Amino acid sequence: MGIGSVGKPSTPTPKGNFKIINKAHNPSGPFGAGRLGLSAPNGDYGIHGTNNPSSIGKAVSNGCVRTYNNNIIELYNTVPVGTPVKII
Repeated sequence: MGIGSVGKPSTPTPKGNFKIINKAHNPSGPFGAGRLGLSAPNGDYGIHGTNNPSSIGKAVSNGCVRTYNNNIIELYNTVPVGTPVKII
């Protein structure tokens, strides 16, 4: 699918088996063109686009997985709520 960003060392991306629990198209804030919410405990984690594409490929988020806006649009359009997600 492409390159993404993960959580910085102080706010790591949670590892485990989760599910997509909600979807948002063009959410406000730094989430770019879309966001897929994850069922990860102890926080509000998701896979989302970014309004800062230069951050892709770096450990800079607060735990979410960032990807290019064109990638999140493709995921948003093809991945239904309930889809399993494995973060390793």
